[in-house]
Amino acid sequence: MTVPPIALTDEVGPAGALLVVLGSSIGTSTILWEQVVPLLADRFRVVAWDLPGHGHARPATEPFTVGELADAVAQAVSGSGPVFYAGVSLGGAVGLELLLRHPELVKAAAIIASGAKLGEPEGWRDRATQVRAQSTSTLIIGSAQRWFAPGSIEREPELTGRLLHVLQDADDESYALCCDALAEYDVRDRLGEITAPVLAVWGEHDFVTPEASAQEIASGVQDGRTARIAGAAHLPPAEQSAATAEALRSFFETKG
Repeated sequence: MTVPPIALTDEVGPAGALLVVLGSSIGTSTILWEQVVPLLADRFRVVAWDLPGHGHARPATEPFTVGELADAVAQAVSGSGPVFYAGVSLGGAVGLELLLRHPELVKAAAIIASGAKLGEPEGWRDRATQVRAQSTSTLIIGSAQRWFAPGSIEREPELTGRLLHVLQDADDESYALCCDALAEYDVRDRLGEITAPVLAVWGEHDFVTPEASAQEIASGVQDGRTARIAGAAHLPPAEQSAATAEALRSFFETKG
């Protein structure tokens, strides 16, 4: 079994509190969550993790699946008892795979700006080919248009700029392998197996994973609901950190 290389941040928050594990989207890193973490860490222990070749994680050298990313996360936090999980886009897809592959580990999960299937396989394969040939730098303009709602870059110029630098600095082959994994990812037929509570969160301006994606998750799992983050597109934790943190806190506290 492939265990892809991921990297966890140092844990913050009160000793003995339940652990919240935060996953990021393709092309970003744990800095996606840096304004949310302090808003959770007074109540929970919090860690975030980087995808292979992103942020502080080593590059990947062989293919992996979204399910194997979930295995890597489970291995990294093993021994922490039941955890809460929240993930954005690919990080959210990993959350659904965690719920399917490691149901005993996850007490409840927030799946943010994500879906039970993301995009179309050919689109991901085309993007992987582009990145292998021309690097992630060629994705910056398109990603900025997908990631951020109108006004987000002006409201958070430093954080959004740093996120785009993370995309530029990501390991090209690791990014491409994430695309390959997403091309094969589809858990729509398995949502009914998920018994843990799930909050499916969507950004008001997100055209990548709009409300319908969140509704599909919430109606497909056994215990699901949705939440909308106003003024956000595809990266709510960076665009609307307070509203994202409040949605997570209220959800996790009712499940704690």
